[in-house]
Amino acid sequence: MAAVSLRLGDLVWGKLGRYPPWPGKIVNPPKDLKKPRGKKCFFVKFFGTEDHAWIKVEQLKPYHPHKEEMIKINKGKRFQQAVDAVEEFLRKTKGKDQASSHNSNEEKNRRNSSEERGKQSTGEEKRKASLSEGKLKKGTGEGKKRVSSVSSERGSKSPLKRAQDQSPRKRGRPPKDEKDLTIPESSTVKRVMTGTVAGFKWPPSVSEPVKDSDPHFHHFLLSQTEKPAVCYQAITKKLKVCEEETGSTSIQAADSTAVNGSITPTDKKIGFLGLGLMGSGIVSNLLKMGHTVTVWNRTAEKCDLFIQEGARLGRTPAEVVSTCDITFACVSDPKAAKDLVLGPSGVLQGIRPGKCYVDMSTVDADTVTELAQVIVSRGGRFLEAPVSGNQQLSNDGMLVILAAGDRGLYEDCSSCFQAMGKTSFFLGEVGNAAKMMLIVNMVQGSFMATIAEGLTLAQVTGQSQQTLLDILNQGQLASIFLDQKCQNILQGNFKPDFYLKYIQKDLRLAIALGDSVNHPTPMAAAANEVYKRAKALDQSDNDMSAVYRAYIH
Repeated sequence: MAAVSLRLGDLVWGKLGRYPPWPGKIVNPPKDLKKPRGKKCFFVKFFGTEDHAWIKVEQLKPYHPHKEEMIKINKGKRFQQAVDAVEEFLRKTKGKDQASSHNSNEEKNRRNSSEERGKQSTGEEKRKASLSEGKLKKGTGEGKKRVSSVSSERGSKSPLKRAQDQSPRKRGRPPKDEKDLTIPESSTVKRVMTGTVAGFKWPPSVSEPVKDSDPHFHHFLLSQTEKPAVCYQAITKKLKVCEEETGSTSIQAADSTAVNGSITPTDKKIGFLGLGLMGSGIVSNLLKMGHTVTVWNRTAEKCDLFIQEGARLGRTPAEVVSTCDITFACVSDPKAAKDLVLGPSGVLQGIRPGKCYVDMSTVDADTVTELAQVIVSRGGRFLEAPVSGNQQLSNDGMLVILAAGDRGLYEDCSSCFQAMGKTSFFLGEVGNAAKMMLIVNMVQGSFMATIAEGLTLAQVTGQSQQTLLDILNQGQLASIFLDQKCQNILQGNFKPDFYLKYIQKDLRLAIALGDSVNHPTPMAAAANEVYKRAKALDQSDNDMSAVYRAYIH
């Protein structure tokens, strides 16, 4: 392929991790993100994603010459949304350029018109002065002197100078409509500039202003809090960490993207226990990103697919832990989490000083604290890291990880978290992540029950359920979650993406969390009763959206 000449601001196609060639824009990197050594590369922000990375020049193609080719080979919805975002960006840029040119021509015409009026005014004044002098020739010398003086004063200014005086503004200052041409900051950028925690603070440059007119770009926000935050660079990893006043931190998935646009996998041996809906997607992405993974599952047949993809098989949890540096686990509930660690041939039997255990299960704070204590008592290191998401997000590597415990272990897991999720948060001491996860799922479960209640109420009152969904999708509640769950209900498709029995378990634990601090949770309690009824109707192993059936039976 012939050499391609690229420069700052160019639109390009670039390969990033698991994505197909993706549209992006070459931009200035943050000051604290050093350019990798070796081959020439550019820093690219990708449209329609939260990704940004150093990409080798040979892995970049100009946007316009290759547009049709890329559209033919990539048909995904997210890809099309990214292409639409590029086209919208181009339309807005073109519109602003045309507006700038139009205003420039108008200004030029105004100047020419002013000069012409100045010339006409000068000629008229000269004729009047001449006429006055003629009439006053017979007058006194004093009269002649006065007329001559007036004429001299009026003629002292050049036509251009007078035209400038008549202008409503001083020359050199941009007109009001030119000021309006400045590309406005998006609301996201404004939050960044006023203290919002951001993945990067994009530095101004001579060739490209900080202001960004493209509303389709995510601006790499790591936390949507409005509190001031202090950002610092982690010493042991090339990734950006931002810490809030509360002590919680977060890592953006793309921040330590490798030179070639993919994640640089850790050289540590990774173990993974539990290949359910979430665990399967996580392991698949760990393998795709080049991690060395040993797997174990209670039902051994589930391991076969991953063995074919390059994973190693562990016969027991203890064996996995003893042969790996960091072992992750993702199981269904507190009992399963305890049995995995404390049971026969369990995790605890494989723990030695320096061994690391990361529990990704959604459990209560008491359970995770107990597990942390027994792991640390054997010289091990412990991190809790429950995940927010569903099967689809797990498969796509777009989970949100909530972590707490050993901070050093959290940083050691950075490449793993980047492979499985889009963002991870460090929330401090053990137990905090469990509490936060239960609160998140309490909100989600209650919202799902309310959606089901609204759809059934629409039905019994003679309203169109589809119309209700269309209205909701045009309002403030619009979200992927809302649309997907409503579609499940309208289509009668309750294939599990998040098991109903697990969201009910999380509601139960969240209510208990509220009770432990004497805090009322009446909404969650009401939703919990509806899910319990759905379970009684044999909906446990269906998707959480099957709670709808509790209202129609």
